[in-house]
Amino acid sequence: MGTTPSARVGNAAGRRLVFFTHPNVVISADVPVPRWPLSERGRERMRSGLQQPWIADVGAIYCSDEQKAIDSAAILAAHRGLPVTEVAALGENDRSATGFLPPPEFERMADAFFGQPELSVRGWERAVDAQRRIVGAVRGIAQSDTTSAMIAIVSHGAVGTLLYCHLAGEPIDRRRDQPANGGGNFFLFTMEPPHASGWWQAIDRVSVQSTDARAFEQPNSRTAQQPNSPTAG
Repeated sequence: MGTTPSARVGNAAGRRLVFFTHPNVVISADVPVPRWPLSERGRERMRSGLQQPWIADVGAIYCSDEQKAIDSAAILAAHRGLPVTEVAALGENDRSATGFLPPPEFERMADAFFGQPELSVRGWERAVDAQRRIVGAVRGIAQSDTTSAMIAIVSHGAVGTLLYCHLAGEPIDRRRDQPANGGGNFFLFTMEPPHASGWWQAIDRVSVQSTDARAFEQPNSRTAQQPNSPTAG
C-alpha cells in the first residue's frame, strides 16, 4: 500500500540520493499499465546493475506502487538486505484517461505532455502537476528518512525527467528525458541544494562514477550536466 512520507523540514540538506527508472517491462494491451511487470530482460539488467559502485552506499529504498517499480526495488532490496517502502506519489504521470497506446501514438502524446505542461492532453495528468507531485514526494522522503546512507528512489521515466528539470532549474522540456533504451537509467542527486551530479546513465553499464561527497559538489547548484543529445524514451 502506498504511503506519503511525513517531512521534517530542514533534514534534507546534503542527503545523497539516486533516482533510477525501472528497466524493460512486459507490455500488454490487456493489462493496466501500472500493473505491467518487469520482463526477463528487465530483471537481467537490474541484476547487472547491482555492480554499480553506488549500490553499496544504499541504506534506504523507496519505490512507486506500480508493479514494474516494485519488481525493480525488490531486486535491489534482496541484494542489500533492506526493506522497501512504497510511495504512491512516486508513480508515473497518470495516463489512465487513454490507457494503453501503440508506440507511435504514445510518443506523440508524450511530446504533447512535455511540450504543453500547463495543459491536460486527452485527460492525462498535467506535467506541472506531475512535477509538483514527484518533487514533493522526493523532498518528503529526503526530509523524513532516518538513515544516514544514500537513498534509492525507484520510479519512472516521465516523472524522472520532470524531477531532473527541477534539479537543473529549467523549464519542463523533454530533452531531459532518459535515453531510449527501454528504461533502467539513473542519476545521482541532492534535493537541498537542488543538484543532479551528471546525466542519465544506464543501470547495467557499470562506471566508476564516485558516490562520495565530492560527486555532489558543484559551484552553481541549480545547473546540471548538459545531455550529449536529446533523447526520447
